[in-house]
Amino acid sequence: MFAEYLKLGTGHILDPNGIDHVLFLIALVIAYSYKEWKGVIVLATAFTFGHSVTLALAALDVVAVSSKLIEIFIAVSIAVTALFNILKPDSDNKAALRYPTAFIFGLIHGLGFSNFFKTILGKDNIAQPLLAFNIGVELAQVIIVLLVLLASYLLTSVLKIKKRHLVIATSVIILLYSIKLVLERI
Repeated sequence: MFAEYLKLGTGHILDPNGIDHVLFLIALVIAYSYKEWKGVIVLATAFTFGHSVTLALAALDVVAVSSKLIEIFIAVSIAVTALFNILKPDSDNKAALRYPTAFIFGLIHGLGFSNFFKTILGKDNIAQPLLAFNIGVELAQVIIVLLVLLASYLLTSVLKIKKRHLVIATSVIILLYSIKLVLERI
């Protein structure tokens, strides 16, 4: 059972049909350098923690929110993260505000998956499945974070693209796509 939920957690993040999670992570990470990888992992973990809180609350029937509304909020959270990068593309954008923001957006994203998670969970004890699922989420996020940091390093060091330009260009693309998602979900 543990392995199934672990696989489900990694699949949740790496699912090509769920590109919104990957886009959010890219927007969250692109402003950082590979030298800051530990702090970026902590940032992704803040997101996972928020994600797990709302999954647990939904599984326990403490919270229930319209999935259509949450899907809109997820797209908005991606847009806000990308917009923040555009407005503050330099290293100054890594203020302590990023960690609570990642947590809050994790809460929103967790609600987006909560209905599905609740259905597959059934009446089982939620502790072990939730732990396994969130470990899977975290593992997949670490993979994405490291890939984004590596790609950023290669683009800035090997191809000599200015970090500021990379952050803005990537964030503009993500912002435009997230606006498209918002409009589709309204």
